[in-house]
Amino acid sequence: MEDCMRVTCQSTISSVEGPGLQPAWSVVHRSRNGIEVAVGGKRKMPQLTDASSRHLLSAGPTRRLLASSEDKYKYREVDGFLRLPGHRDRVNDQSYRSITQSQNETDSDMSESSSEEDESSGDESDTTSVTSLQATLKALEERLTADPSSIPTWLTLLSHTLSTVPPTTKNANRARAEIALSVLSRAIHAHPSNSHSRVLRLKHLKAGEEVWHESRLQFEWEDALKVGDIELWMEWLDWKIRRCEKGMEGLVEASGRVLRALDIGGKDIGKLRVFWRTAVGFRDAGYVEHAFALFQAQAELLYKMPQSVASMPFENQLDALEEFWESEIPRVGEPNAVGWAIWVASGRPEYVPKQSAAPKTMVPESADSYCQWAAAESFADHTHQLPSRSAEEGDDSDPYATILFSDVRPLLISLQSAYAKETFRLVWLSFLGLHIPGFSASLSESAADNADDRWAFSHLSSPAYMTSIFPADANVRLITADSQAGVLIGRERKYTSSFGPVKSWGYGAIGPWMREIFRHCRLGNDDASWDVLHFAFEAAANLKGATKVVKSTLATIPDSLPHWAAHARLERLRDRVDSARKVYQTVLSSSSSSRPGESLLWWDWAEMEWLAERPDAALQVLTSCAGARGATGIAILRTKQHLDEAVRQASAAQWKEREAWIKLKALLELLTVSPSSALSVFDSYLRALEAGTPDHESLTVVSLTLLYIHGTVLRNPTPPALLRERVEKAVDVYPSNTVILGIFLEAEKGQGIWGRVRAMLGDTVIDGMGKEKDVARRVAELWVAGWEKGRWEAEQERTRSGLSAAVQDERTRGSPILWRLYVEFEIKTGNLQRAKKLLFRAVGECPLVKELYLVAFGPLRSVFDRRELNEWGETMAERGLRMRKGLDEAVGELVGPDGDVKEEDNGGVEDEIEYNARELRRLRPY
Repeated sequence: MEDCMRVTCQSTISSVEGPGLQPAWSVVHRSRNGIEVAVGGKRKMPQLTDASSRHLLSAGPTRRLLASSEDKYKYREVDGFLRLPGHRDRVNDQSYRSITQSQNETDSDMSESSSEEDESSGDESDTTSVTSLQATLKALEERLTADPSSIPTWLTLLSHTLSTVPPTTKNANRARAEIALSVLSRAIHAHPSNSHSRVLRLKHLKAGEEVWHESRLQFEWEDALKVGDIELWMEWLDWKIRRCEKGMEGLVEASGRVLRALDIGGKDIGKLRVFWRTAVGFRDAGYVEHAFALFQAQAELLYKMPQSVASMPFENQLDALEEFWESEIPRVGEPNAVGWAIWVASGRPEYVPKQSAAPKTMVPESADSYCQWAAAESFADHTHQLPSRSAEEGDDSDPYATILFSDVRPLLISLQSAYAKETFRLVWLSFLGLHIPGFSASLSESAADNADDRWAFSHLSSPAYMTSIFPADANVRLITADSQAGVLIGRERKYTSSFGPVKSWGYGAIGPWMREIFRHCRLGNDDASWDVLHFAFEAAANLKGATKVVKSTLATIPDSLPHWAAHARLERLRDRVDSARKVYQTVLSSSSSSRPGESLLWWDWAEMEWLAERPDAALQVLTSCAGARGATGIAILRTKQHLDEAVRQASAAQWKEREAWIKLKALLELLTVSPSSALSVFDSYLRALEAGTPDHESLTVVSLTLLYIHGTVLRNPTPPALLRERVEKAVDVYPSNTVILGIFLEAEKGQGIWGRVRAMLGDTVIDGMGKEKDVARRVAELWVAGWEKGRWEAEQERTRSGLSAAVQDERTRGSPILWRLYVEFEIKTGNLQRAKKLLFRAVGECPLVKELYLVAFGPLRSVFDRRELNEWGETMAERGLRMRKGLDEAVGELVGPDGDVKEEDNGGVEDEIEYNARELRRLRPY
């Protein structure tokens, strides 16, 4: 009766008081904690979400089945049979046996039983051997004993050792960090060359952040910087920014130290990376005018320097530039700018400020003053990028809008190589939101070692991009079947485009001053690559306007094949195929001799005819490039010989031209033989290239694109497995290539098997090493969750675990882009309290990112009270973040929970406990 007094009800998760139960309830389980009752008398079956089920899934194996080391079977084979002993005891007939014989039989039975015990003990030794993890660790230790300088072996040992502590367990970060420190310390001291390993040093330092004291961590960083590697310097700079010791002043000091260290070795590209990171740091903190002024001053040094100053020492050049800067005439990137050199040549005229109307602030009205303030701050950060002038009106309230030369001088760098001058332009475009895929990784000696995407891919967290990443119909559930006359009929699956969301320019990049950047940073008439980027920018804004820009450029350089190729592509984008065909015919028939870049035009022409479903015309273009006529067998044979010779003669340095000849050759095989024959052409050249290089990746994408267009776009009969097998291998080699990812998703459409897609999205382990994913891959996986319409809700938990792993992973830890997307994901799913907790973690990892703070005043306003928001604003001020208008000015200094402004009471004496509590609240969150 005592057990029945308190009963845990499984269905209602409540307690039932009383001596008995209603007839509908019955006891289904009894334990020491009480009894369990349920409706209907059936106990609830365990589910995957139960704690017991999760415990069983996370538990390791307890038993193993191994083959015997002595024999294949436990029992010997006799005449093709295994004689198994019986379990019944034999009854001995004592009528004709003596008692003495029974003693002998007893001895023999004892010997047989002892032998069986030996066999069983031997079998048990076989089944109780070391686990697979122990065997792997033992093998790795043996390999390291033979070769202690093998860095890949040390990394594999580290990965297998860390696998014993899952990241989801309690206090996993510190436990895994201690294990990593133990292994990495051994690795660094195992061989003298290991101390110079960039990978070991970085992993050692990142693990130490979780364990070491600040002084120990500082000492280890100083010791690691003696290696002099640029990747170590970049990680150190990122660590200093995350520490947020002195705000913007600390950022300038740390960047200046790295620039001085790299200036000794003459590493121009490394200095550009530091310059870029510093500008992003200023922009993230809200000082967008300061960041833009850095690029303006550096551009004047590189592209507009007077000849009389070019031969001076760098410090004297800066002194001369200061005179130009303080004159406040328009600079590079601003309307009506003429440049430093022309200003000097024209006699250094004085700047006459023009009275211009203040730009209208298009901020949506809000009844909440906090939301209104955050919206105004965000709008100003995204639109007011150009520095103002001291003579202009209306700048008294915002002193940070005017940038003095002393503010940018410590961060200006001397670049000597022509490649560095070309790279600086691309850095500026990337900073403004015009993303160039693969550019940031190309600035390192090894693209795999570059981690600049953590802060450089800011366009991924722009509002327009986040809108395209998350599905608009997130709350729509998937209906898998309909009923027609009582018969279930499966619904057709609907998918979005497999090639990702629309591109976003971000930070208001499309504007008149963007065109000024393209105009002022041009390096003469031979700057075809820069002009092509300019044409692409104009085409994204207005196709018709881009055509006018191309024609005006061609008027000055009519013999440039890359410019003619860009002109033809623009005509194709405008669906003017006949005009593009005339361009190809005119340019390619004007000269009989081979010219640089001619192969690109031949390929563009053949591709255009092929995509227009005119295979005969495409074949005619292919034979014309070899000087043959018609599509006869002799003409095709002559074309193949010509293309083989063209590929052999093409220089390896001009890879794109050589690749164009290979594509022409593969297209010829596709049109005349079969898709398999075309793929064999690509495979023959892919085998000669090293996997992971840009050339190999480019040719891999070309081969997959050719097969995808042939089978999917043009709907030619092609075995689906032909594309699926190749793209699965390509995804493993190039997991961050979104073109390959899109083709992979296209190949999986209609298969009804999400296992391949989930395996691709998951953090599986290959040979003990987990998949290392960059920021672009993580964001692509976030978008793939809503690829199939109606499946977003079912994939939320998987997406959440992926984002959680991303913000904790060494490769992507500390990325404000991923933190912003993680918080936005929880907002989209309706978990505002969880998003609030994530926001506190995000601010702890990225303390100098203003955009993260503004989320509390906007999308998460409903879960933050006024006191928390006021303390949030105080934290922003303490860390030196730019606020164009103080929060106290916008909403009042002391705001109570009821919204009324309170007056300070100075008459009473404040209690010490109350003072300490208020001070602790003021210093929140960190």
